[in-house]
Amino acid sequence: MEHFIARQPIFDTRGHVYAYELLFRSGLHNYFDCDDADHAAASVIANSSLLFGLNEMSGGAKVFINCTRKVLVDDFMMVLPKQQAVVEILEDVEPDEEILNACKRLKAQGYILALDDFVYHKDYEPLLELADIIKVDFLLSDVAEQERLAKTFIPRGIRMLAEKVETHEVYEQAKQMGYQLFQGYFFAKPVIISRKDIPTNKLQFLRILKDVHAEEVDFKKLAQTIQSEVFLSYKILKLINSAAFALRHKVTSILQALSLLGIREIRSWVSLLSISAMADDKPAELVVTSLIRARFCEQLAEPCGLRGRRSDLFLMGLFSLLDVIMSRPIDEILNEITVEEDLQQALTGEPGILRNILVLIVAVEKGEWQQASTLAEELQIDEQPLCEAYMDSVKWAHEIYAI
Repeated sequence: MEHFIARQPIFDTRGHVYAYELLFRSGLHNYFDCDDADHAAASVIANSSLLFGLNEMSGGAKVFINCTRKVLVDDFMMVLPKQQAVVEILEDVEPDEEILNACKRLKAQGYILALDDFVYHKDYEPLLELADIIKVDFLLSDVAEQERLAKTFIPRGIRMLAEKVETHEVYEQAKQMGYQLFQGYFFAKPVIISRKDIPTNKLQFLRILKDVHAEEVDFKKLAQTIQSEVFLSYKILKLINSAAFALRHKVTSILQALSLLGIREIRSWVSLLSISAMADDKPAELVVTSLIRARFCEQLAEPCGLRGRRSDLFLMGLFSLLDVIMSRPIDEILNEITVEEDLQQALTGEPGILRNILVLIVAVEKGEWQQASTLAEELQIDEQPLCEAYMDSVKWAHEIYAI
């Protein structure tokens, strides 16, 4: 049976990834619904350990895994390493004596306990004595309740996690209330934040992007521009001399590197490195997610009948979070660099095959399996290879980011 995975990052107050919540499924059509929650939870635990590998999926960060009553009572979570696995107790689990004993066993072994979609009731007091993290749904609760919970439980040494954070305003509000962890689509999908001045170094990288995507690229001029930016020069030379290219002889000049890469590869890699540099003041997960999307888009080119446009699809995925990285609307950014017209249309939301590919990838990220299945059918993509493509994209992105 093929299995699929989606993951959503959880950030700390510094914008660093604290953990991922992992969502595994057996495919886009054959996913587990809530009628079979025990089976789903057990499969998540088994697959995360045996099939996918926790480190491969999380880059060494912690992982939150939903736990039903049966999973807790039967000690299923103890097959996962206590240093990495966070036990997320679902909101419908009644805190009776059997559950409390199971949680005490987990705490004794050193596991972190998190309460999902928390709504206070006095019956939860014994469980709260064991809890390390409380997750509060910011869509289902009002501001007064969010603040009351923070004021009540932070002094008790419990970390507060704001989930379903959809906007920058909500994110800032949650931080002011004292919430220490954050989860939601704010970092996972493009959002528009108020226009800010671009720092000089970001402006330089935007100029490099403009040069590399010009209709006629002057290699000598581009090499000179890149050499003026020490970070980019260092990264390109490090990249081309890495195991990813397996060259026999060491490359020592930017012009030589550009000549070896070729125009399509130049556009992809220079764009990747420029975006990485522009995101130096943003969470690293933005760059990693951009890389995952770029690789995933590239791998969908052939199944979608776009074999000759692998590089364009790579750029589409790479640019899909550029508005968040630059803190500017995407249409303004694209007006300053030259990309294919249909690529620009896809990034700005206009319907078409490229837009459908991008929406499919975002649906996979969010675990929206029904939408992903519908889009895969429209694009005439077999669902079976999607799992392998996504896993490959995650692994590749972490390897490239490490380089």
